[in-house]
Amino acid sequence: MSSVPDRSEIDEEYKWDLESIYATDEEWEAAYETVEERIDDLASYEGQVVEDGTILLEFLELYESVMRDVQQIAAYARMRRDEDTRDQEYQAMTTRSQSLAADASSAASFLEPELQSLDDDELDALIDSEPELDVYEHYIDDVVRMREHTRSAEIEGLLADLSEVTGASGEIYNILTNADVEFPTVEDPDGEAVEISLANFTNLQKDPDREFRREVYEQFYDEWEGIRNTVATSYRNSVKADVKLARARNYETAREAAMDGPNVPVEVYDNLVETVRDNLDKVHRHAELKRRALDVDELRMWDLYMPMTETESPDLEYEQAREHVVEALGALGEEYQSRVAEGLDSRWVDVYENRGKQSGAYSGGTYDTQPFILMNYQDDVSSMFTLAHELGHSMHSQYTSENQPYVYSSYEIFTAEVASTVNESLLTRHLLDTVEDPQLRRHILNEYLERFRSTLYRQTMFADFEHRAHEIVEDGGALTPDRLDELYGDLKAEFYEPAAIDDRIAREWMRIPHFYRAYYVYQYSTGISAAVALANSIVEEGQPAVDRYLGFLEQGSRQYPLELLADAGVDMSSPDPIEAALSTYDEHLAEFEALL
Repeated sequence: MSSVPDRSEIDEEYKWDLESIYATDEEWEAAYETVEERIDDLASYEGQVVEDGTILLEFLELYESVMRDVQQIAAYARMRRDEDTRDQEYQAMTTRSQSLAADASSAASFLEPELQSLDDDELDALIDSEPELDVYEHYIDDVVRMREHTRSAEIEGLLADLSEVTGASGEIYNILTNADVEFPTVEDPDGEAVEISLANFTNLQKDPDREFRREVYEQFYDEWEGIRNTVATSYRNSVKADVKLARARNYETAREAAMDGPNVPVEVYDNLVETVRDNLDKVHRHAELKRRALDVDELRMWDLYMPMTETESPDLEYEQAREHVVEALGALGEEYQSRVAEGLDSRWVDVYENRGKQSGAYSGGTYDTQPFILMNYQDDVSSMFTLAHELGHSMHSQYTSENQPYVYSSYEIFTAEVASTVNESLLTRHLLDTVEDPQLRRHILNEYLERFRSTLYRQTMFADFEHRAHEIVEDGGALTPDRLDELYGDLKAEFYEPAAIDDRIAREWMRIPHFYRAYYVYQYSTGISAAVALANSIVEEGQPAVDRYLGFLEQGSRQYPLELLADAGVDMSSPDPIEAALSTYDEHLAEFEALL
């Protein structure tokens, strides 16, 4: 029987090294108690921070010190929980760490209103009075530009206290879908029982046996049908929270609130959706190519993930994938390449799926830790690309942490998805230039096309869906399960016009966890557009482009996202990078069509 192993069955070398953060849970507990005691020190500064530059600097340094510890405590708890989401002890530790973070934010919530109470001249004088405040100039500018949307210290404190409650829908969804729901076991073409999971569903949809794919598809989405009311209620309340929080901060819409945080104009969102919609013919062409490649009369939903190749993806063990990725990233210089290799040898990655493990993949860690990457590696080409993707995030964090103070050590998702997708693009180029095996080459080209489709088109479709869902609530409408199915099904039919749309695919929205982070997914689409442009310049221009790109990684959040990308050589205020990326997609479609 083919089944998902228990975590104890996986060798230590394939597990991330969380002991490098805290050697034991008892050490975590001690750190928690220490930080808990220090939070009261933050509150003692209320009403004083703008009286004197020295006091402001003192508070900022204390706040950073506390938050660095809080983030480390939260990261450890979350990653331990994600090793097995059924473990109630780590669920509890995660909940406690979230409460700790909310308490720390609440204790310091007076800072922004007090800074915003000063006019520009008073702020300049305050900063000039303490030379060491110069480093906070961009941070203070970012705070001040939000004057109109920041409430009184009392209300800001209340909103901070409520943050873990307003974010509860996503937490409930995560536990429901990863810990409580058990997907069916089906019989594969060889007669072996295969347990469907969130992590392996997409991989099972690539099986060459069409009848098996259909059965997996139907069984999987029938399971979602059984919890549709729960999931719809969870998502509806998530959207309501987005809308109410936006209104609490004097925004007209949840989209404006979400995009004002990173200072990205809403026109960027509209440019993306409109440009992609104007180019649906290309993804329709991809669907028709897939129908021809699979030699079927009609492309069905259980055919969408099938590669346009005559064979399954060649087995690609983790060690071989590592080698390909490290070699490909040589395009970014010897130092970048060697640091990736060293990180992979230092147990950055939690490689394989185990029972109860959080599905998907992500890059984690904090300013004071090494990077950590969660994966559910499946021995295929797709997993190799995921490894390259997450390493892009991890290296972005490394370069930023080493070159920026803590206040600028994070970065917006808008720029984060650029770093990850540059790695994917460089991996594709490297493999097509070096791999001679014709079967593997076809799979590489197919993987690139599939990732392009799923990143630029599919994520834009997701963005369109969540924006329409928020508009329904903002207009006083109700997000019922039927309404959500109808909204999603209509978009799926439009984006995948040549394929047959059935009732089950209308439930696909239910399995997308990113919808619980409002207006998040569009940044995958803008990210791949910027990344294609940067990867092209790195390959074509060489060292000057590499230097600009590494400079971009080093900046963190020292500037606003559009400024950072402009310095790297990409203007995302224009639809031009999106159109150029779509042209690249079309060229690769033509290349594959020639193979057919």
